[in-house]
Amino acid sequence: MSWHTRVLLAIAIACGSPRSLHAYEPAQPVTLQVLSYNIHHGEGTDGRLDLERISAIIRGAEPDLVALQEVDKNLPRTGTVDQSAELARRTGMHVAFGGNYQFDGGDYGNAVLSQRPIRRRQNYRLPMPTPGEPRGVLEVEVELDGGEPLVLLATHLDHRPLDRSRLESAETINKLAAAEPNRLSILAGDLNTVPESEVLKILRAEWNVPEGDSLLTSPANSPRRQIDYVLFRPASRWRVVDVKVLDEPVASDHRPLLVKLEVLPAGSNP
Repeated sequence: MSWHTRVLLAIAIACGSPRSLHAYEPAQPVTLQVLSYNIHHGEGTDGRLDLERISAIIRGAEPDLVALQEVDKNLPRTGTVDQSAELARRTGMHVAFGGNYQFDGGDYGNAVLSQRPIRRRQNYRLPMPTPGEPRGVLEVEVELDGGEPLVLLATHLDHRPLDRSRLESAETINKLAAAEPNRLSILAGDLNTVPESEVLKILRAEWNVPEGDSLLTSPANSPRRQIDYVLFRPASRWRVVDVKVLDEPVASDHRPLLVKLEVLPAGSNP
């Protein structure tokens, strides 16, 4: 411990302020497990609607943060259940929902589950240059130990063959990220595009994409391509510990992607 740090600690102790003391402790790396999962409104490849099956997969992965896509809220097709609230109850996690498509008396969109309390949430609509299913990105903020904010952007991009909507959405997401370039941020979701695409090329200008072997996520029963991702920024604050696709071929039409990241102290070299 440096002389300067000892002086600051002594001042904090003299002032009797535990929060001040904590603020001057040397920063320690924090490990986070982030899960991205398109749950297909809880319907598996066997045609069975089963939220407990989805919940068990999430619990088994032991994630700190979960980005969920294709989540129903009060829709008749899934029993008018608020699926994000029910998944939060079954996993014991905090929840935020971002609805993008209202129909049949309910809502449909993205959700985030978090082991840490959610301090702020905001849902942004993504551009739709041609008529289609509305898309959005749900921004959620949590606090790491010591109070540093961490933002998770959870999204589900357009699925149609032409890239136009995905390209404009990628540009919009990059603008959100660039507004606060040093903020700890994660982008997770079903991007409906492969790693070598122009969409990922645009996103890589602002985000880092973990690489790994056998990261194929779709279709779940016989995956042939990766379209689900967990990205992060800024590069200097993160280290990739592990990245893998969970071996789950039935619960949804996508397989879940789990990425283990280490948050590094400011000024570190990853």
